Amino acid sequence: MEDKKAYSIAISLVILLITVIIIARLTLKFSEVFFLIFGADVALIVAVIASVLIRRKFNSRREVLENQLDSDGRELRIEYSFLRKVAGVPTRFKLKELEEATDNFGSLVGRGSSACVFKGVLSDGASVAVKRIEGEERGDKEFKSEVAAIASVQHVNLVRLLGYCSVPPSGPRFLVYEYIVNGSLDNWIFRRRGIRGCLSWDLRCRVALDVAKALSYLHHDCRSCILHLDVKPENILLDENHRAILADFGLSKLMGKDESRIVTTIRGTRGYLAPEWLLENGISEKSDIYSYGMVLLELIGGRKNITLAEHGISTNHQGNSKSKFSYLPKIVSEKLAQGKIMDVVDERLVEEVAAGGGYVEMQVKKMACVALSCIQERPKLRPTMARVVEMLEGRVPIEAPAQTTMLILDLLDEGLDQHPALQPRAAAVMARSGQIDSNSLCSYTMSVLSGR
Repeated sequence: MEDKKAYSIAISLVILLITVIIIARLTLKFSEVFFLIFGADVALIVAVIASVLIRRKFNSRREVLENQLDSDGRELRIEYSFLRKVAGVPTRFKLKELEEATDNFGSLVGRGSSACVFKGVLSDGASVAVKRIEGEERGDKEFKSEVAAIASVQHVNLVRLLGYCSVPPSGPRFLVYEYIVNGSLDNWIFRRRGIRGCLSWDLRCRVALDVAKALSYLHHDCRSCILHLDVKPENILLDENHRAILADFGLSKLMGKDESRIVTTIRGTRGYLAPEWLLENGISEKSDIYSYGMVLLELIGGRKNITLAEHGISTNHQGNSKSKFSYLPKIVSEKLAQGKIMDVVDERLVEEVAAGGGYVEMQVKKMACVALSCIQERPKLRPTMARVVEMLEGRVPIEAPAQTTMLILDLLDEGLDQHPALQPRAAAVMARSGQIDSNSLCSYTMSVLSGR
């Protein structure tokens, strides 16, 4: 627009100067004054034409330079985007992009206590799972914990964080993950209405090893030890090849290499919490190992680790058949001692297990021994996740797990009233967490230790 205006002014000036020359010729003839006017006008016309030519040349060079800079800028942006993807750096999405990808958050695929997960498709065609975290204070903590834990890690058995979105000042926060097609492990090992299938024994063994490798990486191979603190089948996803992907780092904590344990408020899921949570002894990576051991037992039995006795496998706890709860670790421990470990295997796998013969029985015994070693009540007796991987891969011999009192079962059946030594610590934990009334010790024990 400025160029057109400048050219219009230049043309108008040239026409005006030519008009002045013509008028001077007609009125002044060839007098001395005419030649002065003629010379001045010609000089001005030449100056105007020269300025126009110079301006056109300058604009042409500027346009070439702008095109070059624009091209370089696009290349830099493409290269920067490429390097971010290679380095695994999450992308910051706009809320509008996520709304378009999820059809305005219309495809709900999962729901938790403070978050919902929606399926979506980005503009480049990539399928994603968008996790929307609600709540101002808790949501912000969960959002920061999850980004801090998973943003910089790269492992084939860990879910990949593609990006995030935060709506200021106190709006919902979003995490964008790759979409895992086969959903969570609980849908493949527990009996439920509408369940999509039953995971074979071979795949269960592979899932156990995949999750062990993921936890070993978090505990030993990251700059800071990453505690997941919510290992359970619902947070283990299966891809198209039924490979296990560990997900949901909303409760995770970072622990320095020079720290042996950390003290934090109770977090996690009932039935998977290690005893040190209740005893207020501080937690470490051994808390994840306890939860992992419970998952191994559930992989073997195809049932939750704690159920009401009438709904689970009947058990005789020290000759008492009136136990209200069926505790899978106790059953597995007893059957292993009796040489009848195959009795606890998911009955839907009977034909596959029978066809496998002694080899499958050896695998079941190995997994049961590893699981019972992982759920030892004393953290120092539990193996590291690196050791667990070696045992599952058969690189080191598996020793018989140490005997444990399984105090949790006693607490389930009798409550804390029968164990007064635990009451002061349990009361202190409750008072600090502020979640449960200090007079409800038995209810607290049930909520922490019972099944979901």
